[in-house]
Amino acid sequence: MRVVIAEDAAVLRELLGQMLVERGHEICASVSDASTLRAAVAEHRPDVTVTDIRMPPTHTDEGLRAAIDIRRDHPGTGVLLFSQYVETKYATRLLAAGSAGVGYLLKDRVANIAEFTDALERVAAGGTALDPEVVTQLAGAGRRAEELAPLTEREREVLSLMAEGRSNAAIAQSLVVSAGTVEKHVAAVFDKLGLPASHDHNRRVLAVIRYLRG
Repeated sequence: MRVVIAEDAAVLRELLGQMLVERGHEICASVSDASTLRAAVAEHRPDVTVTDIRMPPTHTDEGLRAAIDIRRDHPGTGVLLFSQYVETKYATRLLAAGSAGVGYLLKDRVANIAEFTDALERVAAGGTALDPEVVTQLAGAGRRAEELAPLTEREREVLSLMAEGRSNAAIAQSLVVSAGTVEKHVAAVFDKLGLPASHDHNRRVLAVIRYLRG
């Protein structure tokens, strides 16, 4: 992958870059503020960018606003937000701009190198990668209980794992069931949420949006 990193903490920025280079990825640019991030993405057109939410000068939502701009201006570039905390209003704003090729992880996940790089690869490929804690809080904040009421407990578990960006095979492994069983649950979710038959990826994105935003 070709990656642009935006993080104002120099040590973490260098750590991320080194970690990704060691795994064969190219760091196109490594910057410390949102304005430079926008310029770097416009210049290098990376596969994906990793950006903190809070960056100079106000340390509020500069990274988020840059991420939304990038999704609008460079739809082929995936965006992975990462933050010290779960900030549901920011995650919702990012998803509102389109959930394909986006991710939101807590910074603690960086310690698990395999998990972090897997999430980044999913986002670069146009998928979704949401931290389980983000999924939990978003669902609790924005979900309409009546809309999801038809789903069984197991179907909700499957949908929650779909929201994290997991494939059917990964869901099967997590729930210790067969791939065929997961396929049946996913089909039931689509049916009960009234999602029309189309490409499975599109329906997965629609189901996730329905789950998180209600």
